[in-house]
Amino acid sequence: MREQVKKLWKLCFNDSDEFTEMYFRLRYNNEVNIAIQSGEEVIAALQILPYPMTFGGKEISTGYVSGACTHPDYRNRGAMRELLSQAFARMQQNGVAVSTLIPAEPWLFDYYAGTGYAPVFKYASTTFTASDKTNSNETVVLEKANDYQEDIYSYLNRKMRERPYCIQHTETDFRVILSDLQLSKGHVYTLNQSGRILALAIAYPAGSVWHVGEIVAETPDMRTLLLQRICKLLHIPSIQVSAPPAEEQEGLQPLGMARIINAKEILQQYAAGHPELEMSIALTDQQLSTNSGYYYLNNGKCMSSAKRLPGRHLALTIGELAEKNLRFGEKLTHMGQRTTRAKLMSYFPAEAQRLGSYEFDIPFSRQQLADYLAVERSGLSLELGKMRSEGLLDFHKSHFRSEE
Repeated sequence: MREQVKKLWKLCFNDSDEFTEMYFRLRYNNEVNIAIQSGEEVIAALQILPYPMTFGGKEISTGYVSGACTHPDYRNRGAMRELLSQAFARMQQNGVAVSTLIPAEPWLFDYYAGTGYAPVFKYASTTFTASDKTNSNETVVLEKANDYQEDIYSYLNRKMRERPYCIQHTETDFRVILSDLQLSKGHVYTLNQSGRILALAIAYPAGSVWHVGEIVAETPDMRTLLLQRICKLLHIPSIQVSAPPAEEQEGLQPLGMARIINAKEILQQYAAGHPELEMSIALTDQQLSTNSGYYYLNNGKCMSSAKRLPGRHLALTIGELAEKNLRFGEKLTHMGQRTTRAKLMSYFPAEAQRLGSYEFDIPFSRQQLADYLAVERSGLSLELGKMRSEGLLDFHKSHFRSEE
């Protein structure tokens, strides 16, 4: 099976022979592979690679869909959808909570959205320009590594686990990253002081431009110093840096997608982290029917039911749940407040903080804001009027000014 899948891989992807051999040597095994055959020929295949993920301070199991491809002669016949359906069922059986993937082409974002994935992993791409000024701190030393070192992996692992919603690099995965870096002529750079790592970056060339694909540091100053030292070592004026944002912001680029495999587990984790929330959700999952149903979050617990209980429910598809929950859970935090005023008092300060101003425009009409917060429009308008009378905020149409 390995050689048949490799043959299909070479037909579908433009990877170098060196990378393909590395993947099938270090990543692939028949246990993680799912394939569809026509006679003796493999016409579609994908691999499910296990990864841990931090989720609001906890750790969950994820399955990363890799190498999804279909033979050109068999495309547009439903083979990939059938493969994904089998993959979802296998992941659910194996206790995987979330599936992730990185679309190989921009148009694939829409394709995977049709199977329940949402673009929840985003990154900010910036250009770091080196300064002419030099840092005179000679106690901080730049070091370059190409092989596995325990202290480097331990530092990267510790810093990445500080991120609340992040796919983690296992030791095995980090060794694969190093092998890939060797093929691309990239390196791991660290700033060290008295044997202690203060910052780390994974950098590689792409054409004439150098890129940093991962960077972690003890302080912003150490991050800047690391980039400055890398530019100086490579004799380059600037370097492209791709990194997850500290918070949701405009202009972010979609990188990866996620799909919830076990809705009950994800909602239970979310409820446990937000015991103050109370909400009722009517969830629809067209691919995994076991996820469809009604979920009730209250006092830090999640109860599920096949029958609808009385009261207003927030209707979500599995993709919408992934987008609202996995992307830092901000919207669910607003919607989960018990009263209309509490929802508004959660939403407006968050918008003011996000935009850096107590005066701002919201991207909603009154009806859209009511739908966003899962409240009745009449109740929303009444509460906004009361809050203005009390001097808590002022507004005209979609322009708001909140009190500091």
